[in-house]
Amino acid sequence: MTDLISVIVTTYNRADALDAVLRALSHQTDRSFEIIIADDGSGPDTAHVIESWTPRLPMPLKHVWQENRGFRGAEIRNRGIGASSGRYCIFLDGDCLARADFIATHRRLAESGWFVAGNRILLSRGLTAAVLAQRLESETWDIAVLMRERLRGGVNRLLPALHLPLGPLRKIHSRAWEGAKTCNLAVARRDLDRTDGFDTHYTGWGLEDSDLVVRLFHAGVRRKDGRFATGVLHLWHPESDRSNLQGNRARLDEVLASDRVRAMRGLSTMIDSSNQPPAVLQ
Repeated sequence: MTDLISVIVTTYNRADALDAVLRALSHQTDRSFEIIIADDGSGPDTAHVIESWTPRLPMPLKHVWQENRGFRGAEIRNRGIGASSGRYCIFLDGDCLARADFIATHRRLAESGWFVAGNRILLSRGLTAAVLAQRLESETWDIAVLMRERLRGGVNRLLPALHLPLGPLRKIHSRAWEGAKTCNLAVARRDLDRTDGFDTHYTGWGLEDSDLVVRLFHAGVRRKDGRFATGVLHLWHPESDRSNLQGNRARLDEVLASDRVRAMRGLSTMIDSSNQPPAVLQ
């Protein structure tokens, strides 16, 4: 695939982590991509980070913002999709650091009729604090460094850092929705349009990504495994409020029991607004 890729990075009031994410993306070996920051209501610190990176990046950077009205991950991702120009979208969380071959590997794995679900290594709270405070480029660490951190309890596992040529084994879980998360998920734009993107009835933490994956299955799109190829380093963060999880699970169960393809309230319902991120104070 040679088309432009859109990397849609969701964030909320975590400017130091976003700075590290943009640093990692700036070092990609494949530079034929754009970055869309999908901002779920952050304050001026986030806008300042984005402004500081805009002239330094060798690829376009856009900032899409919506008012803070609680966790609205589905809606802000739809706004990110709407602002994107690529024919292939990679969703990445604003605290996930991509290794230098992340874009190149996703491009190589891209295939018509398939989406790619990657995985992650979780960093501990202490190691995350050190990475951010000392501006450590942890996305460049080799397996030896990661192994030392594993022995110290700094990371939870090593396997996502390995690169293995799995070939046809990447398709053996083609109908499994579990474990496919928007911290590392790649979907063709035409498939997002067919499914109408994320369902914004999902609010609060949880399962809006699973809902999308199930509807992709209903549309005939299958899952390709990005493990041992596209792993990212996921910085620690406190557990999100899960008070809406029960309602979100009920919505997901309904989709699982149906053959519905399109979101109940999705990408096509997004209306362009004049929402602007908070001004950066000079």
